[in-house]
Amino acid sequence: MGERGIPLIAVSAAWGGFWGSWSALLPAIKDQLGASPAELGLALSAVPVGAIPAMAVAGRLTRGRERTALIAVTVAFALSVVAIAPVSSPMALGLTLLLVGMTSGALDVALNMTTGRAEREHGRRLFQQVHAAFPFAVIVAAPATGLARSLGVGAGTVLVVAAALVLASSASLPALRLGRGLPATGGAGGRRRWTAAIVLGALTACALIIENSIEQWSVLLLEDHRGASALVSSAAPAVYMAALTVGRIAAQALPRLTLRTFYLVGGVGGLAGMALAGLGGSVLASMAGFALAGLALGPLVPAVLSRAAADDASGVLVSTVSAISYTGFVISPLLVAALTSRLGLPGALAALGLLAVPLVGRYLAERPSPD
Repeated sequence: MGERGIPLIAVSAAWGGFWGSWSALLPAIKDQLGASPAELGLALSAVPVGAIPAMAVAGRLTRGRERTALIAVTVAFALSVVAIAPVSSPMALGLTLLLVGMTSGALDVALNMTTGRAEREHGRRLFQQVHAAFPFAVIVAAPATGLARSLGVGAGTVLVVAAALVLASSASLPALRLGRGLPATGGAGGRRRWTAAIVLGALTACALIIENSIEQWSVLLLEDHRGASALVSSAAPAVYMAALTVGRIAAQALPRLTLRTFYLVGGVGGLAGMALAGLGGSVLASMAGFALAGLALGPLVPAVLSRAAADDASGVLVSTVSAISYTGFVISPLLVAALTSRLGLPGALAALGLLAVPLVGRYLAERPSPD
């Protein structure tokens, strides 16, 4: 793994740990505030609303001071998490989550830019293992939070613990050794760089739309359309996340695999996995489909960011790709809702597999070359 990557892995894990806990806390938060589903949904929409503009600004502010910026936004994110604990109304929750979204989006960009700079300066592949820490932490934190709730631990206490872990992860960052001053601009010119950012960002957004749809809709698919119990259906997102983690760890262990290979694997596996999940007709088939999609698509985003970091030493390409790809999380709920109204949920999830087809097109368009 390499000692140089440990602080970045720690931040990624702590960040993922909060979001894993948050998903498990939502029922308690809803009851605590007396919020309706509509009010809770409106409050939750503040996260991407805050994240996207913050990601655009963070890219400019982080360049050349990656480690310092990452420390600052990690601390800010921890403080925003603590701020959720005392809220007493859905409106207050929405305003607080706007801040959480802003700091989380900035953390996303700063972490990617810092990882990219560390890769360039130390000549060591880091993106796959840093990105693997996030879903792994989600898998661990969600059931741990559920256990804590069953033992009578309040939502406020869980939030404070999650924030403390995020804050502790920031304390490891001064040990991350990076060069001084702004990196060389390098890479492609303005228009060419923007074209590359749009293409790479759009491809990763396609993968993130699929990921978000599985996280949000897989439980409903199994429970309402496959007759699974609540316990079994609740495992579906974890199955996907576990496969995602395995895919990234495997990619880290196989350095000869190129980004072009990941385009092909992600395209074919994502398409087949979503088709199997949506149309398979049984709990086992759907679970297998989610696992296949996670395994195939897992290495793609880290590999794209690693390529972007190598092609543009300024970090602009990494930050722009990160911001564009995040729109996948915004588009996903609306797209699934629209498709479901026409195709039903199983058909809608299967149709989302078509978003993996452009990855195959990119594979065919790229000339074979080592990363």
